[in-house]
Amino acid sequence: MDKLFQSKWAIRVISLVLALTLYFFVNIEANTKQNESRLDPGATTETQILEEVPVDIKIDAENYVVSGVPETVSVTLEGKKSTLAPIVRIRSFDVYVDLTEYDEGDHTVTLEYEGLPDNVTAYIEPKEIDINIEKRALQEYSVDVDFVNLDKVPVGYEIGEPEITPGSVTIVSSEANIEQVAMVKVFLDVRDIKESIKNRELPVVVYDAQGNDMSVRVDPETVTVSVPVERPSKTVPLTVKTKGEMIDDLEIANMESETELEIFGKKEVLNEIDEISTKELDVSTIEKSGKTEVEIDFPDGVTANDEEVEVDVELQQSKEFKGIPIDIDGMDESDVTFVKPKNGELSVIAKGNDTAVKELKKEDITAMINLDGVSEGEHKVDVELKGPDGITLESNEEKITVEIKE
Repeated sequence: MDKLFQSKWAIRVISLVLALTLYFFVNIEANTKQNESRLDPGATTETQILEEVPVDIKIDAENYVVSGVPETVSVTLEGKKSTLAPIVRIRSFDVYVDLTEYDEGDHTVTLEYEGLPDNVTAYIEPKEIDINIEKRALQEYSVDVDFVNLDKVPVGYEIGEPEITPGSVTIVSSEANIEQVAMVKVFLDVRDIKESIKNRELPVVVYDAQGNDMSVRVDPETVTVSVPVERPSKTVPLTVKTKGEMIDDLEIANMESETELEIFGKKEVLNEIDEISTKELDVSTIEKSGKTEVEIDFPDGVTANDEEVEVDVELQQSKEFKGIPIDIDGMDESDVTFVKPKNGELSVIAKGNDTAVKELKKEDITAMINLDGVSEGEHKVDVELKGPDGITLESNEEKITVEIKE
């Protein structure tokens, strides 16, 4: 035998046989496992991490309350894939902490689970927690409404008194926590509100004296709030204010607008207002008759359906026409001599609607004196001026002086 192991060829043959044996053994084992996996895909072991798994608390809730228990935990499940799939999908297990055997005070306790098959293992994070058990207390508190963005309520709208149902809630916690309760509120955002709120459900929030949010049980957790939203109004006289001077030869003949305006605002503000006016209309910028929009000068806290009012401005224009000949009626012109004016012509000022005056021509104006039945000699007579309708004519001479010779 010693000679056999001293032979190099013998050692090489033995090594080759051992290597081939090991190779076939490993290959057969791998194929066996691979075939098992193909036959049962669910046989593969894997892990699944579930976040935010709720924690149940087992405690004598009639007499005690507990703090320090997290609402949710992270759970890692380990087991066959086929077993884990339905558990992960429907979360058919519970995580809990059993405090039924603990007295008042501070404790370190272990989180447990139930509802998992024996071939599935669960790892809870955190596994242990520090908790505090206290005597249970309860007290009833009225609920207040805190309006958020009250300064963003549209101008002219007013929020009435809120109606809360129920008007009070019961707070359940430890005696120490109950003593710290300072405010029980719901928050209602009234930004851009224009309609009444009816039966809006709002969560109840509890604060201590420093304004810190308190983690206590509230029964019920929500209340319904209804708030009337009004738009008080008042109708007051409206005046149009002006400034500046009219352009030469133009003046305002008439200016019309709404004489009254319905305004909106809080009642106490409206009670102080007897009239309202526009911002000043600069008449120096008006060159012709027509309608123009003028901004309303609202006091603080007051508005209307429109921010501007339409003003209809009618302008009157004056224009002088020189050299209007004086016609004679009732007598031959050859028997009449003009004393004043000597040339028998007048300067006439035409006044009227700016458009009509601009279109007026000299030929549209006539001046005439009636000398029918007037005797020989010098006389002062009235002159009659005629022109288009709507035009007022004025002469630079009140009387015409003529001399009549036969």
